[in-house]
Amino acid sequence: MFAFCFSCNDDILNKKNPNEFTPDTFYKTDTQIVGAVNAVYSSLQSLDLVCREYFFVHDLRSDDMGSGGGQLETPRAQLLTGNHDPANSLLTSVWRGWYRLIHQANQVLDNVPNAVPPVTDAMKQRVLGEARFLRALAYMDLAVLFGGVPIMDHYAKAIGEDKPRATVDEVYALIISDLELAIAALPSKSGYDGANIGRANKQAAQGLLARAHMQQGDYALAKPLLEAIISSGEFNAWKTISYIENFREEKEFNAESLFEVAFSYDFGGSSWDGTGQGTQTEVTFRGQEYGPNAWRNVIPSVSLLNEYEKTANGDPKDDPRYTESFYFIGDTYFNNTRTLTDMQGNNPKISWKKYQRIYKAADEEQRSGINMRIMRYTEVLLNLAECENALGNDAKAIELMNEVRSRPGIAMPPYPTAKYPANTPAEVFRAIMHERRVELAGEQVRNRDLLRWRGLNKLTTEPISYYAPKHALCPIPQQEIDNNAVLSQADQNPGF
Repeated sequence: MFAFCFSCNDDILNKKNPNEFTPDTFYKTDTQIVGAVNAVYSSLQSLDLVCREYFFVHDLRSDDMGSGGGQLETPRAQLLTGNHDPANSLLTSVWRGWYRLIHQANQVLDNVPNAVPPVTDAMKQRVLGEARFLRALAYMDLAVLFGGVPIMDHYAKAIGEDKPRATVDEVYALIISDLELAIAALPSKSGYDGANIGRANKQAAQGLLARAHMQQGDYALAKPLLEAIISSGEFNAWKTISYIENFREEKEFNAESLFEVAFSYDFGGSSWDGTGQGTQTEVTFRGQEYGPNAWRNVIPSVSLLNEYEKTANGDPKDDPRYTESFYFIGDTYFNNTRTLTDMQGNNPKISWKKYQRIYKAADEEQRSGINMRIMRYTEVLLNLAECENALGNDAKAIELMNEVRSRPGIAMPPYPTAKYPANTPAEVFRAIMHERRVELAGEQVRNRDLLRWRGLNKLTTEPISYYAPKHALCPIPQQEIDNNAVLSQADQNPGF
């Protein structure tokens, strides 16, 4: 009989996997730090965010949408009718998606400053600017939806690094700080080559910072940022883009686009993974969700359809944006080879045309490669018009609105019109509200507009039928209150 004795060597057991990256072994080259910020962009593409739930949450909380029928899932119907609660799965998804993105941005912001050559200073500056822009985008959306939220401004390295709920002013202070640094660091849109055109740029950061100031009612601070975008010359060719081309594949990253989230039909099939990591998430479900011959979960609201100027209502011209935004029974699609004869679900039998693939495809499906435009130049013009009106410069506000209306192919009569006179600041503001609604319909802008105008006492009538004071903010997801050790029910938004 033989006896064998084995002993353990601590050095053997404690060896690290040489093929596994850590913060100490990564961030060593320009390629690696770019890869790190690319992961933050990937989160934007996730199911929790721009692939699906981001556009649903904003659209359903506005008055631009109606239910397409019984096929609209319960959590979505709850948001549409104001019957949502802290367990609503859409709100939980968006909260989770933005904090996942923040976590990834914080990794970049904590580690890239420590990178040494061969990492170049120029690339460090750009990557840090991109990460700050993306983190500000996340906190801006969280602040609009939830008000004050926990601020994670550094990479969490262990379980238990929970943060208390900050005030909304503290959240906006971080947004403003991030965007001011991003503006200083980022190149202009034209500073990128074709392979990098989808990255955050100086004008996008200026536009987002102007949005942040406007949400707080600081029109005087927003105005010079918007003027800087216009004077940059980056968007001088915006009128070469037709209205509908902003929502199709062939003119992505066009002369009107400040920032958009990229998708590609060629990378993978549909994926129900919310993380945004991997090629399966290079597509968006927008077409399938809203399409006239697809799920048609939501349709344009009657009040939105009635907002457009029409000769039948006594207006001098039918607004072309009406037929550019929506499909109707009898319209052709699939390169004009097929005709829409019916649409499932509720009346009216009208559906969204923006972001639909069927202009060149037989059917919608659970993947679309059409980029989602987050900021367009016409929003910049209309944002500046709102600022000018608030600051007492109505003639300039009217000029800016008429610039939007003068787009070739739209060419609407200039303000003032019989329906929209412009003799007083209140009348000019009414025209601004109208122009924003018809120009930016279904682009996740209306919810933010209504929240801002309501908070600044600019609404003369409440446009949302179910609205009560508790609907000003969404409830903090119950899952977050349960899992965050320093949050309690006392941190919940009023009414929930």
